[in-house]
Amino acid sequence: MAAAEEDPNRIQTSSDSDAPKLSDLLDRGWKLYEEVNSTNEPGNSNAVQVKVKRGIMQLEEATRMVSQLGLFSRNEALEEISTTDLKYLLLPALLGALTMKQVYNSKRLEHVQSARAYFMDFLQRCRNYDVCSFQLPKTTESKEDTPTEEQTNLAPVPMSQQDLITMATQRQAKIQRFNQRKETEAKLGEIRGLVESGSADEEVVRDFYLLHVRKWVTLALEEIDSIDQEIEILKRMELFKQSAPQPSPPRRPPMKPFILTKDAVQAKVFGAGYPSLATMTVDDWYEQHKRKGCLPDQGIPRRAVDGDPEEDERAERERKEENDDEEALQKARDWDDWKDTHRRGYGNRKNMG
Repeated sequence: MAAAEEDPNRIQTSSDSDAPKLSDLLDRGWKLYEEVNSTNEPGNSNAVQVKVKRGIMQLEEATRMVSQLGLFSRNEALEEISTTDLKYLLLPALLGALTMKQVYNSKRLEHVQSARAYFMDFLQRCRNYDVCSFQLPKTTESKEDTPTEEQTNLAPVPMSQQDLITMATQRQAKIQRFNQRKETEAKLGEIRGLVESGSADEEVVRDFYLLHVRKWVTLALEEIDSIDQEIEILKRMELFKQSAPQPSPPRRPPMKPFILTKDAVQAKVFGAGYPSLATMTVDDWYEQHKRKGCLPDQGIPRRAVDGDPEEDERAERERKEENDDEEALQKARDWDDWKDTHRRGYGNRKNMG
Protein backbone atom coordinates (compact mmCIF):
# COMPACT_ATOMS: atom_id res chain seq x y z
CA MET A 1 0.00 0.00 0.00
CA ALA A 2 1.33 3.42 -1.00
CA ALA A 3 1.30 5.53 2.16
CA ALA A 4 3.43 8.03 4.01
CA GLU A 5 6.30 6.44 5.87
CA GLU A 6 5.93 8.46 9.07
CA ASP A 7 2.39 9.37 10.11
CA PRO A 8 -0.32 8.45 7.60
CA ASN A 9 -2.74 10.77 9.36
CA ARG A 10 -0.78 14.00 8.76
CA ILE A 11 0.33 15.91 5.68
CA GLN A 12 3.95 16.97 5.91
CA THR A 13 4.19 20.72 5.19
CA SER A 14 6.49 23.60 6.07
CA SER A 15 4.22 24.46 8.98
CA ASP A 16 3.53 20.92 10.12
CA SER A 17 2.58 21.99 13.64
CA ASP A 18 -0.44 23.90 12.25
CA ALA A 19 -1.62 21.23 9.78
CA PRO A 20 -4.88 19.48 10.78
CA LYS A 21 -4.78 15.77 11.39
CA LEU A 22 -6.60 13.68 8.84
CA SER A 23 -8.37 11.68 11.51
CA ASP A 24 -9.65 14.88 13.16
CA LEU A 25 -11.10 16.14 9.87
CA LEU A 26 -12.96 12.87 9.31
CA ASP A 27 -14.22 12.70 12.88
CA ARG A 28 -15.52 16.31 12.75
CA GLY A 29 -17.28 15.81 9.44
CA TRP A 30 -18.74 12.48 10.56
CA LYS A 31 -19.99 14.01 13.80
CA LEU A 32 -21.61 16.94 11.97
CA TYR A 33 -23.40 14.50 9.67
CA GLU A 34 -24.77 12.54 12.63
CA GLU A 35 -25.97 15.77 14.27
CA VAL A 36 -27.72 16.89 11.10
CA ASN A 37 -29.20 13.46 10.48
CA SER A 38 -30.64 13.12 13.99
CA THR A 39 -31.78 16.71 14.64
CA ASN A 40 -35.42 17.65 15.07
CA GLU A 41 -34.88 21.09 13.52
CA PRO A 42 -36.17 21.77 9.98
CA GLY A 43 -33.67 20.83 7.32
CA ASN A 44 -33.85 24.30 5.75
CA SER A 45 -33.10 26.13 9.01
CA ASN A 46 -29.99 28.27 9.14
CA ALA A 47 -28.44 26.27 12.00
CA VAL A 48 -28.74 22.97 10.12
CA GLN A 49 -27.46 24.39 6.85
CA VAL A 50 -24.42 25.89 8.59
CA LYS A 51 -23.55 22.45 9.99
CA VAL A 52 -24.03 20.90 6.55
CA LYS A 53 -21.66 23.41 4.96
CA ARG A 54 -19.06 22.97 7.71
CA GLY A 55 -19.23 19.18 7.46
CA ILE A 56 -18.75 19.28 3.69
CA MET A 57 -15.73 21.55 4.06
CA GLN A 58 -14.13 19.23 6.65
CA LEU A 59 -14.69 16.11 4.54
CA GLU A 60 -13.51 17.78 1.32
CA GLU A 61 -10.25 18.76 3.02
CA ALA A 62 -9.85 15.20 4.31
CA THR A 63 -10.47 13.84 0.80
CA ARG A 64 -7.71 16.05 -0.63
CA MET A 65 -5.30 14.82 2.03
CA VAL A 66 -6.18 11.16 1.31
CA SER A 67 -5.54 11.77 -2.37
CA GLN A 68 -2.16 13.38 -1.67
CA LEU A 69 -1.15 10.56 0.67
CA GLY A 70 -2.27 7.86 -1.77
CA LEU A 71 -3.86 5.72 0.94
CA PHE A 72 -5.78 3.51 -1.51
CA SER A 73 -4.69 1.73 -4.65
CA ARG A 74 -6.36 -0.50 -7.23
CA ASN A 75 -3.49 -2.95 -6.93
CA GLU A 76 -4.06 -3.91 -3.31
CA ALA A 77 -6.59 -6.12 -1.51
CA LEU A 78 -8.83 -5.28 1.42
CA GLU A 79 -6.53 -7.15 3.82
CA GLU A 80 -3.64 -4.86 2.84
CA ILE A 81 -5.42 -1.73 4.11
CA SER A 82 -4.36 -0.93 7.65
CA THR A 83 -7.02 -0.81 10.35
CA THR A 84 -6.46 2.91 10.94
CA ASP A 85 -7.05 3.64 7.21
CA LEU A 86 -10.27 1.61 6.79
CA LYS A 87 -12.52 4.42 8.03
CA TYR A 88 -11.32 6.77 5.25
CA LEU A 89 -13.20 4.59 2.77
CA LEU A 90 -16.32 6.33 4.15
CA LEU A 91 -15.28 9.83 3.01
CA PRO A 92 -17.19 9.91 -0.34
CA ALA A 93 -20.26 8.29 1.23
CA LEU A 94 -20.42 10.91 3.99
CA LEU A 95 -19.83 13.67 1.45
CA GLY A 96 -22.71 12.38 -0.68
CA ALA A 97 -25.04 12.18 2.32
CA LEU A 98 -24.24 15.76 3.43
CA THR A 99 -24.60 17.07 -0.11
CA MET A 100 -28.12 15.64 -0.21
CA LYS A 101 -28.92 17.68 2.91
CA GLN A 102 -28.47 20.96 1.05
CA VAL A 103 -31.80 22.63 0.31
CA TYR A 104 -31.05 25.31 -2.30
CA ASN A 105 -33.92 24.74 -4.76
CA SER A 106 -32.27 26.65 -7.59
CA LYS A 107 -29.26 24.26 -7.46
CA ARG A 108 -31.10 21.07 -6.53
CA LEU A 109 -30.28 19.24 -9.75
CA GLU A 110 -26.60 20.16 -9.41
CA HIS A 111 -26.52 18.94 -5.80
CA VAL A 112 -28.17 15.57 -6.43
CA GLN A 113 -25.88 14.93 -9.38
CA SER A 114 -22.83 15.70 -7.21
CA ALA A 115 -24.15 13.44 -4.45
CA ARG A 116 -24.64 10.62 -6.96
CA ALA A 117 -21.03 11.00 -8.12
CA TYR A 118 -19.83 10.74 -4.50
CA PHE A 119 -21.90 7.61 -3.85
CA MET A 120 -20.74 6.00 -7.10
CA ASP A 121 -17.10 6.71 -6.20
CA PHE A 122 -17.65 5.07 -2.82
CA LEU A 123 -19.37 2.01 -4.30
CA GLN A 124 -16.73 1.62 -7.01
CA ARG A 125 -13.97 1.63 -4.41
CA CYS A 126 -15.83 -0.91 -2.27
CA ARG A 127 -16.30 -3.05 -5.38
CA ASN A 128 -12.60 -2.87 -6.16
CA TYR A 129 -11.74 -4.04 -2.63
CA ASP A 130 -14.54 -6.64 -2.66
CA VAL A 131 -15.95 -5.33 0.62
CA CYS A 132 -19.26 -7.14 0.05
CA SER A 133 -21.37 -8.54 -2.77
CA PHE A 134 -23.62 -6.06 -4.58
CA GLN A 135 -24.51 -4.96 -8.11
CA LEU A 136 -22.99 -1.65 -9.12
CA PRO A 137 -25.64 0.83 -10.42
CA LYS A 138 -25.43 2.10 -13.96
CA THR A 139 -23.61 5.35 -14.58
CA THR A 140 -25.47 8.40 -15.79
CA GLU A 141 -23.79 8.09 -19.21
CA SER A 142 -25.27 4.64 -19.74
CA LYS A 143 -28.76 5.82 -18.91
CA GLU A 144 -31.16 7.11 -21.53
CA ASP A 145 -31.16 10.78 -22.38
CA THR A 146 -33.70 13.16 -20.93
CA PRO A 147 -37.14 12.54 -22.52
CA THR A 148 -38.24 15.04 -25.10
CA GLU A 149 -41.47 16.98 -24.97
CA GLU A 150 -43.14 14.55 -27.39
CA GLN A 151 -42.10 11.60 -25.24
CA THR A 152 -43.49 13.17 -22.10
CA ASN A 153 -46.89 13.55 -23.78
CA LEU A 154 -47.12 9.93 -24.90
CA ALA A 155 -49.63 7.64 -23.27
CA PRO A 156 -48.15 5.13 -20.79
CA VAL A 157 -47.07 1.87 -22.40
CA PRO A 158 -48.43 -1.29 -20.77
CA MET A 159 -45.76 -3.20 -18.85
CA SER A 160 -44.55 -6.45 -20.30
CA GLN A 161 -43.85 -9.65 -18.42
CA GLN A 162 -40.15 -8.83 -18.42
CA ASP A 163 -40.85 -5.45 -16.78
CA LEU A 164 -42.84 -7.14 -14.04
CA ILE A 165 -40.00 -9.59 -13.41
CA THR A 166 -37.49 -6.74 -13.25
CA MET A 167 -39.64 -4.86 -10.75
CA ALA A 168 -40.03 -7.93 -8.59
CA THR A 169 -36.26 -8.52 -8.65
CA GLN A 170 -35.58 -4.92 -7.65
CA ARG A 171 -38.08 -5.14 -4.83
CA GLN A 172 -36.49 -8.33 -3.54
CA ALA A 173 -33.04 -6.72 -3.68
CA LYS A 174 -34.31 -3.76 -1.63
CA ILE A 175 -35.75 -6.08 1.00
CA GLN A 176 -32.48 -7.98 1.17
CA ARG A 177 -30.46 -4.76 1.55
CA PHE A 178 -32.81 -3.57 4.27
CA ASN A 179 -32.36 -6.78 6.24
CA GLN A 180 -28.58 -6.63 5.81
CA ARG A 181 -28.51 -3.05 7.07
CA LYS A 182 -30.54 -3.93 10.16
CA GLU A 183 -28.25 -6.86 10.90
CA THR A 184 -25.17 -4.69 10.45
CA GLU A 185 -26.56 -1.97 12.73
CA ALA A 186 -27.27 -4.56 15.41
CA LYS A 187 -23.66 -5.77 15.30
CA LEU A 188 -22.38 -2.21 15.39
CA GLY A 189 -24.41 -1.54 18.51
CA GLU A 190 -22.80 -4.48 20.25
CA ILE A 191 -19.19 -3.36 19.74
CA ARG A 192 -19.60 0.44 19.58
CA GLY A 193 -19.08 0.85 23.30
CA LEU A 194 -15.81 -1.10 23.29
CA VAL A 195 -14.38 0.92 20.40
CA GLU A 196 -15.41 4.32 21.74
CA SER A 197 -14.02 3.50 25.19
CA GLY A 198 -10.66 2.50 23.66
CA SER A 199 -10.67 -0.96 25.29
CA ALA A 200 -11.21 -2.91 22.03
CA ASP A 201 -8.36 -4.75 20.39
CA GLU A 202 -7.31 -4.16 16.77
CA GLU A 203 -9.45 -6.99 15.40
CA VAL A 204 -12.63 -5.57 16.96
CA VAL A 205 -11.77 -2.06 15.72
CA ARG A 206 -11.19 -3.40 12.21
CA ASP A 207 -14.49 -5.27 12.29
CA PHE A 208 -16.19 -2.09 13.55
CA TYR A 209 -15.06 0.00 10.56
CA LEU A 210 -15.78 -2.79 8.06
CA LEU A 211 -19.32 -3.01 9.40
CA HIS A 212 -19.68 0.73 8.89
CA VAL A 213 -18.47 0.46 5.32
CA ARG A 214 -20.91 -2.39 4.56
CA LYS A 215 -23.74 -0.44 6.15
CA TRP A 216 -23.00 2.53 3.93
CA VAL A 217 -22.94 0.30 0.86
CA THR A 218 -26.63 -0.48 1.40
CA LEU A 219 -27.37 3.18 2.18
CA ALA A 220 -25.56 4.36 -0.95
CA LEU A 221 -27.50 1.93 -3.16
CA GLU A 222 -30.79 3.18 -1.71
CA GLU A 223 -29.74 6.80 -2.13
CA ILE A 224 -28.80 6.28 -5.77
CA ASP A 225 -32.22 4.75 -6.48
CA SER A 226 -33.88 7.83 -4.99
CA ILE A 227 -31.49 10.21 -6.74
CA ASP A 228 -32.17 8.65 -10.16
CA GLN A 229 -35.91 9.17 -9.68
CA GLU A 230 -35.42 12.75 -8.48
CA ILE A 231 -33.10 13.60 -11.39
CA GLU A 232 -35.72 12.37 -13.85
CA ILE A 233 -38.40 14.50 -12.17
CA LEU A 234 -36.19 17.59 -12.05
CA LYS A 235 -35.27 17.28 -15.73
CA ARG A 236 -38.91 16.87 -16.71
CA MET A 237 -39.81 19.95 -14.67
CA GLU A 238 -37.08 21.94 -16.38
CA LEU A 239 -38.30 20.79 -19.80
CA PHE A 240 -41.86 21.71 -18.88
CA LYS A 241 -40.78 25.20 -17.79
CA GLN A 242 -38.96 25.76 -21.07
CA SER A 243 -41.90 24.58 -23.19
CA ALA A 244 -44.66 26.28 -21.18
CA PRO A 245 -45.99 29.51 -22.76
CA GLN A 246 -45.13 32.72 -21.00
CA PRO A 247 -48.12 34.24 -19.18
CA SER A 248 -49.55 37.34 -20.85
CA PRO A 249 -49.74 40.55 -18.82
CA PRO A 250 -53.08 41.07 -17.06
CA ARG A 251 -55.63 43.12 -18.96
CA ARG A 252 -56.58 46.44 -17.44
CA PRO A 253 -60.30 46.83 -16.62
CA PRO A 254 -62.18 49.17 -18.98
CA MET A 255 -62.55 52.74 -17.78
CA LYS A 256 -66.01 53.97 -16.91
CA PRO A 257 -67.35 56.83 -19.10
CA PHE A 258 -67.16 60.32 -17.66
CA ILE A 259 -70.68 61.46 -16.67
CA LEU A 260 -72.11 65.00 -16.59
CA THR A 261 -75.42 65.97 -14.93
CA LYS A 262 -78.07 67.54 -17.12
CA ASP A 263 -78.92 70.23 -14.62
CA ALA A 264 -76.29 72.38 -12.91
CA VAL A 265 -78.66 73.06 -10.00
CA GLN A 266 -79.11 69.35 -9.34
CA ALA A 267 -75.36 68.94 -9.42
CA LYS A 268 -74.93 71.61 -6.73
CA VAL A 269 -77.61 70.08 -4.50
CA PHE A 270 -76.95 66.37 -4.84
CA GLY A 271 -73.43 66.25 -6.25
CA ALA A 272 -72.38 65.11 -9.70
CA GLY A 273 -72.83 61.40 -10.38
CA TYR A 274 -75.59 60.84 -7.79
CA PRO A 275 -77.16 57.47 -8.72
CA SER A 276 -80.78 58.74 -8.93
CA LEU A 277 -79.96 61.64 -11.29
CA ALA A 278 -80.44 61.52 -15.02
CA THR A 279 -76.98 61.65 -16.59
CA MET A 280 -75.32 61.93 -19.97
CA THR A 281 -71.97 61.07 -21.41
CA VAL A 282 -69.45 63.62 -22.71
CA ASP A 283 -70.48 62.76 -26.28
CA ASP A 284 -74.15 63.44 -25.47
CA TRP A 285 -73.22 66.77 -23.90
CA TYR A 286 -71.18 67.76 -26.95
CA GLU A 287 -73.92 66.83 -29.40
CA GLN A 288 -76.51 68.76 -27.39
CA HIS A 289 -74.45 71.98 -27.38
CA LYS A 290 -73.48 71.49 -31.01
CA ARG A 291 -77.16 71.46 -32.00
CA LYS A 292 -77.65 74.71 -30.06
CA GLY A 293 -74.68 76.29 -31.83
CA CYS A 294 -73.03 77.37 -28.61
CA LEU A 295 -69.61 75.77 -28.85
CA PRO A 296 -66.38 77.80 -29.02
CA ASP A 297 -65.40 76.28 -32.38
CA GLN A 298 -68.71 77.53 -33.84
CA GLY A 299 -67.76 81.19 -33.42
CA ILE A 300 -69.83 81.77 -30.26
CA PRO A 301 -68.11 83.30 -27.22
CA ARG A 302 -67.82 80.99 -24.24
CA ARG A 303 -69.88 83.38 -22.11
CA ALA A 304 -72.85 82.88 -24.44
CA VAL A 305 -72.97 79.21 -23.59
CA ASP A 306 -74.08 80.12 -20.05
CA GLY A 307 -77.12 82.08 -21.41
CA ASP A 308 -76.78 85.20 -19.11
CA PRO A 309 -80.02 87.37 -19.56
CA GLU A 310 -78.34 90.70 -18.65
CA GLU A 311 -75.57 90.09 -21.14
CA ASP A 312 -78.12 89.29 -23.85
CA GLU A 313 -80.08 92.51 -23.09
CA ARG A 314 -76.97 94.69 -23.18
CA ALA A 315 -75.86 93.17 -26.46
CA GLU A 316 -79.30 93.76 -27.97
CA ARG A 317 -79.33 97.43 -26.86
CA GLU A 318 -75.89 98.06 -28.33
CA ARG A 319 -76.95 96.46 -31.58
CA LYS A 320 -79.95 98.79 -31.86
CA GLU A 321 -77.89 101.89 -31.11
CA GLU A 322 -75.38 100.90 -33.75
CA ASN A 323 -78.25 100.56 -36.27
CA ASP A 324 -79.60 104.11 -35.39
CA ASP A 325 -82.90 102.79 -34.05
CA GLU A 326 -85.01 105.90 -33.15
CA GLU A 327 -86.63 104.38 -30.13
CA ALA A 328 -83.34 103.15 -28.73
CA LEU A 329 -81.66 106.49 -29.32
CA GLN A 330 -84.48 108.37 -27.59
CA LYS A 331 -84.28 106.10 -24.57
CA ALA A 332 -80.57 106.67 -24.36
CA ARG A 333 -80.99 110.49 -24.50
CA ASP A 334 -83.72 110.45 -21.82
CA TRP A 335 -81.51 108.32 -19.61
CA ASP A 336 -78.59 110.69 -19.99
CA ASP A 337 -80.83 113.71 -19.17
CA TRP A 338 -82.22 111.99 -16.11
CA LYS A 339 -78.75 111.20 -14.82
CA ASP A 340 -77.80 114.86 -15.23
CA THR A 341 -80.60 116.05 -12.88
CA HIS A 342 -80.56 113.19 -10.40
CA ARG A 343 -77.45 112.31 -8.43
CA ARG A 344 -76.40 108.69 -7.95
CA GLY A 345 -78.52 106.94 -5.37
CA TYR A 346 -81.55 109.22 -5.77
CA GLY A 347 -84.75 107.68 -4.47
CA ASN A 348 -82.96 104.81 -2.71
CA ARG A 349 -84.08 105.62 0.84
CA LYS A 350 -84.48 102.09 2.14
CA ASN A 351 -82.74 101.28 5.45
CA MET A 352 -81.55 104.89 5.87
CA GLY A 353 -83.41 105.52 9.14
